[in-house]
Amino acid sequence: MTDTRQIDSVTDAAAARAAAARLAARHGVPALERARLAATLGARLRQCLAEGGTWRLTLGVRSADSGGGALHAVLEPSPDASSAGEGTRWETTVPLPAADRPGGTGDSDSDSDSDMVPGDDPAALSQALMSADADTALVLDRLAEQEALVAFHRDELHQTNQGVLALHAELDAAGRAQREAFAAERRARNEAENARRRLTFLADASAVLNTSLNHGEIVRRLPELLVPRYAAEVGIWLFDEEDDPHHPMTRPAATVRAARTGRPQYAADHPGGLRGVDDLPPSVLHPDRPLLCVPLLTHRAPLGVLTLSPPGERWDPDDAVMLIELTRRAGIAIDNARRFEHNRDIAETLQRALLTELPTTPGLSLAARYLPATHGMNIGGDWYDAFHRPDGSLITVIGDVTGHGLHAAVMMSQLRTALRAYAVDDGSPGRLLTRLHKFLHRLQPNLYATAVIARFHPDEPTLTWAAAGHPPPVLRLPDGRVRALDAKPGAMLGIPLEQEIADHTEQVAPGSTLTLYTDGLVERRAEGIDPGIERLSAALGSFGPAELDTDLEGAADRILKPLLSDSERDDDVCLLLCHLQS
Repeated sequence: MTDTRQIDSVTDAAAARAAAARLAARHGVPALERARLAATLGARLRQCLAEGGTWRLTLGVRSADSGGGALHAVLEPSPDASSAGEGTRWETTVPLPAADRPGGTGDSDSDSDSDMVPGDDPAALSQALMSADADTALVLDRLAEQEALVAFHRDELHQTNQGVLALHAELDAAGRAQREAFAAERRARNEAENARRRLTFLADASAVLNTSLNHGEIVRRLPELLVPRYAAEVGIWLFDEEDDPHHPMTRPAATVRAARTGRPQYAADHPGGLRGVDDLPPSVLHPDRPLLCVPLLTHRAPLGVLTLSPPGERWDPDDAVMLIELTRRAGIAIDNARRFEHNRDIAETLQRALLTELPTTPGLSLAARYLPATHGMNIGGDWYDAFHRPDGSLITVIGDVTGHGLHAAVMMSQLRTALRAYAVDDGSPGRLLTRLHKFLHRLQPNLYATAVIARFHPDEPTLTWAAAGHPPPVLRLPDGRVRALDAKPGAMLGIPLEQEIADHTEQVAPGSTLTLYTDGLVERRAEGIDPGIERLSAALGSFGPAELDTDLEGAADRILKPLLSDSERDDDVCLLLCHLQS
């Protein structure tokens, strides 16, 4: 079915548009497609009327290339009109629903007249216009539905965007909090590491300062510990060294103020911000660098002032606290060392005073050596003595009181005095040791001693000796042979035991040498006492008879040299040589 119309007026155009719409409606074209067809055709017809001339519109239903039915419209200039326009041919195709394909119930000649819209029938045109409005209203309803759907999705999208923005804000806040937590953790870790470093340094430096009992050594080591890590320069002012030409007499005002007030002072052109430290203007003597002046405090009074300049522009406050604490410990260490040195000097004076000069005896040479231990107070209970008795005999003794220090030295002095008093009576070496044993046990129940007493008589070729818990005497014979007098000794003096210490006798000829000694000469922790006695015997055997006759003092030194090769000694050493002239 086709419908062809000549169009040369607005009425013809309106009738043609209405016919196309009615035909599309007749064949079940959806309202949206009908409205689109009517709008497109109307626009094209208005263009044709504007161009002028006569146009022909052909409407029909035919099979489409895809196999379905379609409504086909062609608008072109009319070939019969002499004044036809020069416009372009236009055509369009609208697919039909399956039920309205060509050959279906809607494709009949009987219905063709119903699609016609006479151009001169206003009622028909009005009806067509109303039908077009209905399609438009349907399209508008569909459009309103779509707008409502779009608005719904717009709101949904907006809410989704708000949620996404909130989530991003939360993630950003969480990330910021995490970064701040990581930064705080790093700061805490760095602070903990710095605190550990400071405490380690403080502990190590304190150990170095307190291991020495020489205050000069402590003063020398202190700058070595601080430079260059914690100070660029260190100055130490000890109040009792004012007259030392090596120390400057002009000192910064902050140093003098620290000495007067006993408080740390900081002299610089900016506040130090150091806890417990007073801020002062920069030093006139050192205006270009800050100074931290810390007094060397003790339990009694300040010893001096430690003046430091920083390794950089200024100190870290925590480093300054550590330096103040180290200075306090250094002051205590110096004070302890000085008190020790004072006590040691007193003790050494007492020790030397108790070691009497050896007597002169015809036909008998004596040589003695005393070496204090290199650790501790340098005094102990080792002693030697030699004196004549009323009968003309010579008593030689060497002993060792347990312990070190002033107490051991005092007890050694009392034993020495008691022995000289007991020896006024005619007592043998064993009897003298027995009386000393009882004396010590009653006087100092918790103090013990060892000793060897040997008695020489100028008219007798016999040596009488006795020992109480002491290393055995060593006898060198005139022919160079050496042996230890290892007869069973008595127990230590002062132990809670009743004992009678026996005498021993030994025939001695001119040229013989008796060696008495304390265990500090022969005993070593790693090997015991026997190897030391063997070394002593070897040293005695290395001398010729003439050497001992002519230079017994030199022989004593040569004996000590191989036996005391180590410079460090944990115990006192006593040696007494008794040589019978040839």
